[in-house]
Amino acid sequence: MARHSRRANSWSLPPLFLAGALLGASGCSEPQADIPESQAQIQSAEEQPGTVEDLGKLPYVEPEAATDVFLQKLKEPTALGENFALHVKLPEPANPELKDSLVRVIGEPERPLMLFSSDALAELGEIPKSPGSGFYTLLTQHDSTELERRVSNEQLLSSGKMGEVTEQSVLFQGRTPVGISKGISLDLQAIDTGIPVPIRICPSIPASTLQKWGESVFITSPAVVKNPARTWDPCTGAGTQGGVWTFAHLMRQLSLGSGMSAEAFALDWLKLWVNNQTVNGDVVAARTAMFAQVIQPWATASGVTATMTYNNSTGRNDVTLSGPLNLNIAPFRLLAIVNRLDLGGTTRGPSTYGGSTGSVPSDAGELRFIFGVVQPNPWGAGSEATCGAKPFTVIFEYGVPITGCSNVAAWAREWTKLNTYGGFTSSYLTQLQTLTQNVVLYGKAPTKGNRSALNQIRTNENALNWRWWEFREFRLSIENPSLGTDTPANGPLRMHTVAQTANDTSFGSGNAVTDQYTMDKVLLGTPAGTSNPNNCNSSYTVPYSYAGVSFRGGNSLMAPNYWRVNLNNPSNPREICSRHQFSLNSCQGCHKGDTGTAFTHINPQAGIPAPLSGFLTGGGPGSTFNVVDPQLGSPTWRYADLEKRFKRLYDIAYCVQCTRAPIFDVSLPDRMVEITGRLPIDPVSPVKTQFEIGPVHDISQVKKLLEVRSSLVKGFEDQTVDFIQLVDSTGH
Repeated sequence: MARHSRRANSWSLPPLFLAGALLGASGCSEPQADIPESQAQIQSAEEQPGTVEDLGKLPYVEPEAATDVFLQKLKEPTALGENFALHVKLPEPANPELKDSLVRVIGEPERPLMLFSSDALAELGEIPKSPGSGFYTLLTQHDSTELERRVSNEQLLSSGKMGEVTEQSVLFQGRTPVGISKGISLDLQAIDTGIPVPIRICPSIPASTLQKWGESVFITSPAVVKNPARTWDPCTGAGTQGGVWTFAHLMRQLSLGSGMSAEAFALDWLKLWVNNQTVNGDVVAARTAMFAQVIQPWATASGVTATMTYNNSTGRNDVTLSGPLNLNIAPFRLLAIVNRLDLGGTTRGPSTYGGSTGSVPSDAGELRFIFGVVQPNPWGAGSEATCGAKPFTVIFEYGVPITGCSNVAAWAREWTKLNTYGGFTSSYLTQLQTLTQNVVLYGKAPTKGNRSALNQIRTNENALNWRWWEFREFRLSIENPSLGTDTPANGPLRMHTVAQTANDTSFGSGNAVTDQYTMDKVLLGTPAGTSNPNNCNSSYTVPYSYAGVSFRGGNSLMAPNYWRVNLNNPSNPREICSRHQFSLNSCQGCHKGDTGTAFTHINPQAGIPAPLSGFLTGGGPGSTFNVVDPQLGSPTWRYADLEKRFKRLYDIAYCVQCTRAPIFDVSLPDRMVEITGRLPIDPVSPVKTQFEIGPVHDISQVKKLLEVRSSLVKGFEDQTVDFIQLVDSTGH
């Protein structure tokens, strides 16, 4: 099939519940339908169009070259009972002196991890053979039943019982699709011979289709979001009030443990908009239209009177109601249920010893519910035409309370079952309800605020101020920026700083402080071997304060549409990548300039099912959505986020092995320096240490470090074999 390049806008696909083109072995896709006229009519004139191209345009990478994780059986178990070597190809270090170091320390200061050069271990006879230059080794305890499970799962996937399969695999670097390859089947006989065996990528998975994405990854089908037994539509009145997928149900579960009624809990949250709020020194301006557009109409529909008056003594607006809101008729209409398993175990703090590479725990990511705000007239008795859908989305983002490699894999398999029912059958709906209830019910996260698994609620709207789109974030925690803490707390939802985004009121695009931060901290977390656009990633966390001033924003306004980096005029690959990463991971860049998106990745005003952005869909299975760098004019950045999420779901469910990795004592750096005189950590700048930083080149010192491992390892923990990976800086 010929490759194609076509202009595309943000909401460019038919609804996801429709069957789509297969992502087959050829890397090409079937032609996509034109944008329906009704969707084209609502697209914003401010959208930045992108181009859609076949994945076949990406370079093919031989499977062996694409593999960055190998497993190798040891001849004899170590004194600690380790029977396998886990080989990982680390990114090129920011400190070039460490490139040839025979030992590397990564992880966090309280969770250090010592890795040995695979070549050095082979030279010492500790392993039969090295997988090649650039690989580092961790010795682990690996259960043979895990290998048998992988072989059995491969047979299940290739059998076609779970639908048409593809052997093609899209390779991603961060959010960017960078190549096409294929997995390698696990060879148990090769394992027994002691050679390094590639272990991470599934050799085959069900082929991507819009249908499958819409069943297990990003669910927008009317069969779900308008399901009469589980949802209620404030526009039409159809459904079950208080159903398990309604705003009312989620609010009731959140409010338990707050000391407030669910109705008061919801109202208290909405009232945060009617007065100025100060978050990390950022004065977030009131949006008093919240009263007229949401609170008052809802109160009227509830049969009560709402008033807002200005209190001269406090200088603030007071909102009072003559009775409680009727939570069952809340003006929030379900648009999507989203499985974000791909967020599991990818984020760590800003100061890992390894810089962009960290030791990360396995968890099951997030479960999200996306609602659109409406102002129906008549309320609960009209149609789509009388719905009054607003440019306003509300996303409930729950941290799935499941940890441990085998538990996460089991959770992933439960989600893949959704692709086996042949559509949105009663069995499908029951399975999805079970999955969601296991996360959202009160008590699922006993150590978090209100015993709720909620991570945050995020809002994105210009309904309350048509001139400025605004993002806000709310959590069941108390931030103390001066101490750098964010402590879970019972009670109401509280305003929270917005993830990975600087204070745009104080700094703005192209400001000296954001320039300095990007070319210092973001650049520091960008691997030295960066090439654009195929190898661009960075590890960093926007801090509460930087350069002596409050830095992270209390909200985010859409302008600037992306973040410029002017002072250093980025030109080399690492600087260009750093500008892109800082902007892309901010609210503005993710929702506008850097992704070619029209403010929301799901259109809340286009009816049900809601269209999705090109950033998410890539233009459809078998395609990438390409956006030119908004500041520099090049390179062109590629996106296919749902393809990435779908692939990760099946890799975790069926192909990622579980292993038991050593837990090193925090005294590891001290002991290492006693032997080597230096600490091989990268990069240097974020880590406060009294030790000399540098490489280890003496093979005799490697041997001594191997000998002292027994006194440094204090236990073992379940991890995925790919747990040593680039730390993902994404905040959205």
